[in-house]
Amino acid sequence: MVTSASKFFLSPAKAAAIMFMLLLLNPACQAQLSSKFYDKTCPKALTTIRTSIKTAIARERRMAASLIRLHFHDCFVQGCDASILLDETSSIQSEKSALPNKDSARGYDVIDTAKSAVEKICPGVVSCADILAVAARDASAYVGGPSWTVRLGRRDSKTASRTLANRDLPSFRDGLDRLISRFRSKGLSARDMVALSGSHTLGQAQCFTFRERIYSNGTKIEAGFASTRRRRCPAIGGDANLAALDLVTPNSFDNNYFKNLIQKKGLLQSDQVLFSGGSTDSIVLEHSKNRETFNSDFATAMVKMGNLINPSRGEIRRICSAVNK
Repeated sequence: MVTSASKFFLSPAKAAAIMFMLLLLNPACQAQLSSKFYDKTCPKALTTIRTSIKTAIARERRMAASLIRLHFHDCFVQGCDASILLDETSSIQSEKSALPNKDSARGYDVIDTAKSAVEKICPGVVSCADILAVAARDASAYVGGPSWTVRLGRRDSKTASRTLANRDLPSFRDGLDRLISRFRSKGLSARDMVALSGSHTLGQAQCFTFRERIYSNGTKIEAGFASTRRRRCPAIGGDANLAALDLVTPNSFDNNYFKNLIQKKGLLQSDQVLFSGGSTDSIVLEHSKNRETFNSDFATAMVKMGNLINPSRGEIRRICSAVNK
């Protein structure tokens, strides 16, 4: 029998996915990260980053949510390698223009400012990927959320992938099974997924992401909540109008997000499916009753997500938006 060689050919996307999963299963690849990575080479790195992040959030409270999301959207594509920060070039298709990021991902300037501050004291030492990870932790802590020990030593990718960003990043239209599958593919459990979704206790969403939900005739949304949201999101037009993901305390990191879900007040479909008679209902209930449990689970999940490493050795970019020349 003649066997076609094409049967054994892996597309670049599949090959990258296999390499990524092998990386997750290899403890040696994660062992390179250490909370003390910069203790000798740049001892003031973390305090310098923290100062920049505090200044940015003090200026605009919403930035806390944006920085947490930026780290999340980085790690879900090629691992935590700052690929999301790269601008478009003749050889790079920027992830900034991927559908989940275009006109919504923000905070790039805050990371650039933090990087510039660190470069002044330790040029060429601290990666943009590590700055993203530290910024997410400091953003959470600044608005009343948990803190955690960030393991450091990531390197910056020399490539980006708009294709993977469009494929791998969760969508506001995702159902529960799809969400669980997406997170599982990154080595994250359903519990991790629910905890990370809890970051929607902060931030805002654009009208086009929740219009279908608030104008539906179903029973999966509380009527008064839907009516309130329609004031900012007309049936036609106003796609970019913003609404807080948590109507109660949109600028504080707490567990009201989960209480909202129980009351059918999740803004996005991908929020409400976490409490819709499925396998994650019990986790939502637990987090709604115990803020400390949520904080602990969120910190644990952020550490696990932050350990997703790009198998490429990469580099330490001098500026975060472009590879070194």
